[in-house]
Amino acid sequence: MQAAIAAMAAHTILFSFTPSQIVLNPVAFSTPHNNPQLLSPFHGVFLNKLTRQSVTLAATAPKPLTVVASSKKAVAVLNGNSNVKGVVTLTQENEGLFSFKLLTTSILMNVYLIGPTTVNVRITGLAPGPHGFHLHEYGDTTNGCVSTGAHFNPNKLTHGAPEDEVRHAGDLGNIIANADGVAEATIVDSLIPLTGPNAVIGRALVVHELEDDLGKGGHELSLTTGNAGGRLACGIVGLTPI
Repeated sequence: MQAAIAAMAAHTILFSFTPSQIVLNPVAFSTPHNNPQLLSPFHGVFLNKLTRQSVTLAATAPKPLTVVASSKKAVAVLNGNSNVKGVVTLTQENEGLFSFKLLTTSILMNVYLIGPTTVNVRITGLAPGPHGFHLHEYGDTTNGCVSTGAHFNPNKLTHGAPEDEVRHAGDLGNIIANADGVAEATIVDSLIPLTGPNAVIGRALVVHELEDDLGKGGHELSLTTGNAGGRLACGIVGLTPI
């Protein structure tokens, strides 16, 4: 009975469930660098040293389905050449860890179901009104915020709004500063994970001078930067204790 339940659950996880991201981690398994890589249809899933014929799930009675919740937290301290400063925290909850084996192999796989990232923003010293807020590709501030590069864009798409299907992963929209120049916001986004192949640790958050037109302003920069103007402050995203 345990084996039947686990097998059905494993099938449901991989073929019916649509989490923000799934990361498969083979346990005690090494792969030569020259082996081909099999990419599953799920974002963030990489299966090495497996043929298509061998990717078949088998749940065994001695290894029942297990679920373990965990989370990660990161922080970015924003500074720049202006009076703009801020602190941004990012938290991501893992929705669970599932263990199973693959048929015709001795590989034990751990499947991590990763939830969206919650971003809490507090930035001071801004001009009242909306300001573009983005995750940039590099955690490099050797030349100020300019050296953080372009928006984080692993899927090579055009700029858009956070709710758009076509957008940069780093497109986090606008934050609104009040009359005192303080912007506080909570953003929940599934494209900026703290773990996995597109993890944002070591990249940089940037607040901009102007409003982000979300790719819809018709300006020559709309589809690349949202025409959000200069970079007022930035900070590198780094892991912090929970």
